[in-house]
Amino acid sequence: MRIGILTGGGDCPGLNAVIRAVVRRVERDHDGTVLGFRDGWNGVIEDDAIDLDVEACRGLLPRGGTVLGTSRIQPFGVEGGVEACRSTLEAREVDALVVVGGEGTLSCAREMHDDGFPVVGVPKTIDNDIAGTEFTFGFATAVEIATEAIDRLHTTAESHDRVMVVEVMGRHVGHIAAWAGLAGGATVTLVPEEPFDIDEVCERVRRRHSRGRYASIVVVAEGAIPAEGTIDLPEPELDRFGHARLGGIAHRIAAEIRSRTSFETRVTILGHVQRGGTPTAFDRVLATRFGVAAADAAVEGDFGTMSALRGGDIVQIPLEEAVGHLKVLDADLWGTARVFFA
Repeated sequence: MRIGILTGGGDCPGLNAVIRAVVRRVERDHDGTVLGFRDGWNGVIEDDAIDLDVEACRGLLPRGGTVLGTSRIQPFGVEGGVEACRSTLEAREVDALVVVGGEGTLSCAREMHDDGFPVVGVPKTIDNDIAGTEFTFGFATAVEIATEAIDRLHTTAESHDRVMVVEVMGRHVGHIAAWAGLAGGATVTLVPEEPFDIDEVCERVRRRHSRGRYASIVVVAEGAIPAEGTIDLPEPELDRFGHARLGGIAHRIAAEIRSRTSFETRVTILGHVQRGGTPTAFDRVLATRFGVAAADAAVEGDFGTMSALRGGDIVQIPLEEAVGHLKVLDADLWGTARVFFA
């Protein structure tokens, strides 16, 4: 049995743990071999791959990023890409392909499965927005990093009686912002799921400062949007894949808070710091469990499925349940977070 594996989309902590788990399960328990394709789907299109074994994967568990590299290139976006992938897998005698990625990469995996490709998916994204699974690996690490940053900002904000606006990742959903804001004691948190009223934000800041030198932390997801008719934002630029280039909403919010309240306001944009570095213990374990389950599914021919966490168990679900819509914030969690807004 020969299993291929690729990592696509944005990098995140835990990818190497998945690679390590797939290799160990296939080699030691299924007497098979693993081929790693470089730079996501591009490696399959270009037939760029390396042999992986247990020895080559030593030391990968705590390592961030992905040793295979990644990209957002997909076969359907390249002329002749699907046919090239088919030729590569046939020439390399690959029996199944484990695809590790987020919504875009897994949507492509589903389409490739519909075209007859033997694929198994593993959900990966720090945004935690993949449907069908309670958590994706990388999310816990991103929340931990954001929470630590907020903790540190509290002390400097209190020293100067300032407002700190902290921008975290979250293009379409606010999982990172909501969890980090709740864990870090934010004055208010702004998420894409709920357009914000800047007047309400400023009122909450005034209310907190009126109680003494408490300072304020405003956590905002990069994809947060103002309520209609409140703040005009320019249309974002698009990258070559048609995705909006986000980032910087915190600067606009800080300017509005400063002008409306006269409080000294500073901005911290965490950006790719949230993606980098070593994964937390939770993410290492979750990524490892996903990798083992995906390897078993690939060997058993359970194609067109994705490994998912449900009720503490790892199960295989159809890819179609995982893609096509994003998992938004849980209403109960958001309700709990709102209790602590100033």
